Amino acid sequence: MTSHSSDVLVLGGGPGGYVASIRAAQLGLSVTCIEGDATLGGTCVNVGCIPSKALLQSSEHYEWLRLHAAEHGINVDAASVDLPAMMARKTDVVAQNTKGVEFLFRKNKVTWARGYGTLRAGNIVDVQAADGTVTAYHGRSVILATGSVPMALPFLPFDEQRVLSNVGALSIPEIPQHLIVVGGGVIGLELGSVWRRLGAKVTVVEYAPTILPGNDHELVREADKIFRKQGLDIHTGTKVTGADVRPDGVTIHVEKDGVTSSISGDYVLVSVGRKPALRGIDAAALGLALGARGEILVTDQQRTNLPDVYAIGDVCGGKLLAHKAEEEGVIAAEVIAGKPVHMHHRTMPGIVYTWPEIATVGLTEQEVKASGRAYRVGKFPFSANGRARTMGETDGFVKFVVDRDTDEILGAHLIGPNVADQLAEVVLAMEYRGSAEDIAITVHSHPTLSETVKEAALAALGRAIHM
Repeated sequence: MTSHSSDVLVLGGGPGGYVASIRAAQLGLSVTCIEGDATLGGTCVNVGCIPSKALLQSSEHYEWLRLHAAEHGINVDAASVDLPAMMARKTDVVAQNTKGVEFLFRKNKVTWARGYGTLRAGNIVDVQAADGTVTAYHGRSVILATGSVPMALPFLPFDEQRVLSNVGALSIPEIPQHLIVVGGGVIGLELGSVWRRLGAKVTVVEYAPTILPGNDHELVREADKIFRKQGLDIHTGTKVTGADVRPDGVTIHVEKDGVTSSISGDYVLVSVGRKPALRGIDAAALGLALGARGEILVTDQQRTNLPDVYAIGDVCGGKLLAHKAEEEGVIAAEVIAGKPVHMHHRTMPGIVYTWPEIATVGLTEQEVKASGRAYRVGKFPFSANGRARTMGETDGFVKFVVDRDTDEILGAHLIGPNVADQLAEVVLAMEYRGSAEDIAITVHSHPTLSETVKEAALAALGRAIHM
């Protein structure tokens, strides 16, 4: 068995792993990234963030043509969906991104070890290639970036034919008559929205009392109202108790308030969460410390309890976000290079790419209230924004939660057009422990959607102009 050595071994080529690899290489370290999939980019680029956004964009265009083009004086003959063409575009977008990561590896002289790795003591990773050959790699430091996998229900195992994970839901061969979505979180709502726009009946079943559990209550109420108006059939506080899978469809059995019933559809998407992927990592044999949910425990420098072994991204638990994994990857690489850096998650943004979009950062109003901290709320609707009116996109609002005495921004919760991009200025302000006044006195171009952020900040000060 041949062997190789590098300063840094990165196990996993997803958003966390490839970013950690590139940053370590920028810092002058020799880097080998181990990835067994045919392409780099991991779940996010191949079967997650990127393909889902491609389908979301395509389906948004279709719905706009059907429902809103006439409002703008644009007459379109009966619009129709060419699903194979839409799927081909999605595949092409994914390929552009994966090839881009490969280019960045070549540019930064990162070695891609193609195969699946098994971590052994002494920072050695055995990599088995597709032809069965095994190569041992030794790293002065190792970064574990193995990501996460979707959780299945015991009575609804994934077959990616009728019972779908996020992977199967991106490639349904026809527009479903009825798609059942188990789980009213981000993945369920995004992919449910795609197929609803394309013509499917979509039923969302959520065990928690609301969709998007854990988010600001006021934001969730607004989202629920809008999604129901769009046509999503939402059942909250509903438990799935069993299922029957047939060659031509699925029936799930549910219970709400003690009353049982059944829902039948031709496909079911199960999106009830994800769990750390520990393939190739025998934590017990290695003595690697895990948390209660199987996540690898790390410090604020991404260090595990094993010497010179770091972990980043979904495998560490917390919010399962590609940008979280990327930032943790940068921290791990810089710590290995000797830089005095630390990771914090106080200003970690979260996005739901439905339409309207949802964007959040920091504490919810209920979290601040429960802490006993005195606070103020500033809120401004998109219906009062000139740019939103020109777009015909007036649903939603921007909401700030700020400290009553210091005016520090504690949280922001946005639902509306393009709020995923508008959130960035709030995150920046919060990074510097900024106040609502800092945003309120900053000039925002007119007419722009970002003026809604300014007006919400002004509202937190009690002096919104356009409301």
